[in-house]
Amino acid sequence: MLKNKFIRNILILVIVIANIGCDQVSKKIARENIVQGDRIEVLSDKLILMNVENDGAFLSTGSDLPPLAKKILLLGLPIVMLVGAFIYLLITTNLPKLGLIGWSFVIGGGIGNMYDRIKFGSVTDFLFIDLGGIFRTGVFNMADVSIMVGMGFLILYYIQDSRKTAANKELEINNE
Repeated sequence: MLKNKFIRNILILVIVIANIGCDQVSKKIARENIVQGDRIEVLSDKLILMNVENDGAFLSTGSDLPPLAKKILLLGLPIVMLVGAFIYLLITTNLPKLGLIGWSFVIGGGIGNMYDRIKFGSVTDFLFIDLGGIFRTGVFNMADVSIMVGMGFLILYYIQDSRKTAANKELEINNE
């Protein structure tokens, strides 16, 4: 846990802003340099760059929704959740670094995608990985990477936390 609340909040803001910045810069480069429909093979056919405008959510989920439902489910609900997560992060002062970093990455990535959705009406995706049947992604962006990295940190944090809680309960039982 970070004891100094000011330094803690600066760390949160730096991580969130860095994730938003990395996402927005990479999307700007993709929009300006990759024509929609083009496929640029970076590592043979394993890593491909392309410019895809996704007006849905993950893997275009919800792209066929009526406009009002789309606004509610793809803009309104995520914004409420991001604001809630950000407030939780700022007021939960006993959150260890792993949880703090994880939530900061998720929030930064979420804001990056929300910014696109608000400004452009869709999210710019541009990376595709295909490792020949072993691993294959949909088209994604750096905000998605931030969210996944953040979720990885959070999974590790919650596993550690549950082990710590179990160990404390075991200690209490043994001390009775």
